[in-house]
Amino acid sequence: MPFRYTLRQLEYFVAVGKAGSIAAASDQLNVSSPSISAAITQLEVEFGVTLFVREHARGLTLTKAGHRFMERTEFVLREAELLATLAGEITGKVQGILSVGCLVTFAQIILPGLRRDFERDYPEVRIEQRELNQADIFSQLRRSELDVALTYDLDIPNDLEFQPLHDLPPYVVLGEHHALADRSALTIDDLRDFPMVLLDLPFSAEYFLSFFSEADFKPNIAERTADMSVMRSLVANGYGFSIANIRPLNTLSPDGKKLMCVPLVGDVRPMRLGLLRARAENETNTLKTFVYHCAKAVRSGTLPGLHAMHDQTH
Repeated sequence: MPFRYTLRQLEYFVAVGKAGSIAAASDQLNVSSPSISAAITQLEVEFGVTLFVREHARGLTLTKAGHRFMERTEFVLREAELLATLAGEITGKVQGILSVGCLVTFAQIILPGLRRDFERDYPEVRIEQRELNQADIFSQLRRSELDVALTYDLDIPNDLEFQPLHDLPPYVVLGEHHALADRSALTIDDLRDFPMVLLDLPFSAEYFLSFFSEADFKPNIAERTADMSVMRSLVANGYGFSIANIRPLNTLSPDGKKLMCVPLVGDVRPMRLGLLRARAENETNTLKTFVYHCAKAVRSGTLPGLHAMHDQTH
């Protein structure tokens, strides 16, 4: 006898499993608690398996069988969404699920607005976004866990395809009272005697440090951090200068202190922002449309973080 259940019931099951209670899943899904409870009960009856342990104090906890069902159910739901993408290929519609990665250093500036505009124009698309370092972007593209990623042209491997969108020259980030803060431009040699706060991410750190090796000296690295916001606060509090490429949208660090952004001039190559994806001949309509959307947004000059603002220096 075939099992009788719906994708909606499976969605409710996953929501409860992640939220830990029917009430929390109800708020998340905007569906009544009795409807979710009935769906869970029906699934347990249908499969003859107890999916949750019900405890008044702790809510619902997945059983061992529930954990196994959860893993498989998420796979089933993802495959169901991919059917919508396939239907879009057949009908020419832009729809379905799109997994988009973004380099963690600028994801908070660029991706949410880019995603919102795309989902507004194509409401049948659901974007899954992930903020990653460069190494993880490579890995997830190769495993087909990402469809595309916004990143820099840092050591791109031959099996992945990079489409450049915009060049981003480096600039020096300084605290308001730094000895070099009043300069209109700086060279690498100007930084020789000052401590540095290094944005220490895979491939990105090598790019920043290459400026110093080409100038034949080592920087005085006083602090390292993998977090762009922490870097900005360390700089603003006098722990050293840093180097970045994406422009901040204001002159304040996360803790409210003023920052100065001074162009780094000389023989320093810009970082190139672009789209990275696996080499594939049969890209979906949805992916092709998103790539065009990104290129159009960059050409418009309105995408935040890509252009220097007059009030960011002096």
